[in-house]
Amino acid sequence: MKKNFVQELLWRGMIQDVMPGTEELLQKETVTAYVGIDPTADSLHIGHLVGIMMLKHLQLCGHRPVALLGGATGMIGDPSGKSQERNLLDEATLKHNQDAIEKQLAKFLDFSSDSLNRAEIVNNYEWMKSLSFLEFIRDVGKHITVNYMMAKDSVKRRITGENGAEGMSFTEFTYQLVQGFDFYHLYTTRGCKLQMGGSDQWGNITTGTELIRRKAGGEAFALTCPLITKADGGKFGKTESGNVWLSAERTSPYKFYQFWLNCSDEDSKKYIRIFTDFTQDEIATMEQQQAEAPHLRTLQKALAQTLTTWVHCAADYEQAKEASEILFGSGTADALGRLPENMLLDIFSGVPQSTVSADALDVNIVDFLSEKTGVLASKGEARRALKENSISINKTKVSEETVLSPAMLLQGKYLLVQRGKKNYYLVIVGA
Repeated sequence: MKKNFVQELLWRGMIQDVMPGTEELLQKETVTAYVGIDPTADSLHIGHLVGIMMLKHLQLCGHRPVALLGGATGMIGDPSGKSQERNLLDEATLKHNQDAIEKQLAKFLDFSSDSLNRAEIVNNYEWMKSLSFLEFIRDVGKHITVNYMMAKDSVKRRITGENGAEGMSFTEFTYQLVQGFDFYHLYTTRGCKLQMGGSDQWGNITTGTELIRRKAGGEAFALTCPLITKADGGKFGKTESGNVWLSAERTSPYKFYQFWLNCSDEDSKKYIRIFTDFTQDEIATMEQQQAEAPHLRTLQKALAQTLTTWVHCAADYEQAKEASEILFGSGTADALGRLPENMLLDIFSGVPQSTVSADALDVNIVDFLSEKTGVLASKGEARRALKENSISINKTKVSEETVLSPAMLLQGKYLLVQRGKKNYYLVIVGA
């Protein structure tokens, strides 16, 4: 017996709507199901992880996942949940984005084994590129009425101007037909009977099931998950600097790790179910540990470790963890010395910084901390802090007798000054 996919998603809080008969179908046979991703950037962000995890859980339950990259639909733009029309992308940009996304998906799904339920990536541009407009309106458009399309919530909101939304172009209006044709194509060529997505996709997905019914006389199914929100009402996956990306070039492994580590207790209880494959019993054990010792942040640490390792690698996770310990007090001088320059700057990007010339190292440490760098307001304050043993440079305690030298520089140009446990100052030593 296969593990019950619908029940698996239910206890994880990952089902918003499901078409009647879906659960029975999944229990009866091995089902091919897909999630669509429009490749509008050369990286996925963590908002995409919900759909990816639906595919991952589907595969773990013995079914066949298909990730559809919208090379064609990415040229149009989906109106669902948006108030303005999306910028359209050229073919070369879309191809670059698709290649990058494929590599990221392979970290979550099995595309390469000999298993009967190995995952597959498809691109709807392949079957849309040679389809003429006349063919499309003749073979697809005639099966779905304008009344049916107008009844979709995503369309009604845009046309009526709800919540400040602009009107919508004919291009966007036809999006649900294009997405519906994707479902029809996968149904007829790959036997795909289920489409999954976020709750804002329900209208587009059910257009596909209706097209399959009317054009092919077949039966297909729909399943959506809730849109993920934060407990404080903020948008999931958004930080002050924007989206949290899966690409290390867009969001560093350290910042990615920190996002999950800094989740609230309430959010982490939800996220541990959605974004990991821990079992119900394993999560119950972690929640018990969290309740008994909240300060240990068991759930957040499990999220951060699992996702940083999946998205990046185990070495990046260990380095991010070590870097985090440096920032929050328990890291060692050796660990600090091992940090690559980009991660050092990442960690201390928010602390006060100053740039000094190389000859600033020739003065005594009191003058260095006060006049040269401004770390401390005066020579007197510098002397008091040094006598109190509250000053460290590069995680090593210093005194008035300490002699500064170029050999102390991190990466040949940085000194990390620390007063007490939490007050950092990064000194950049120039030529």
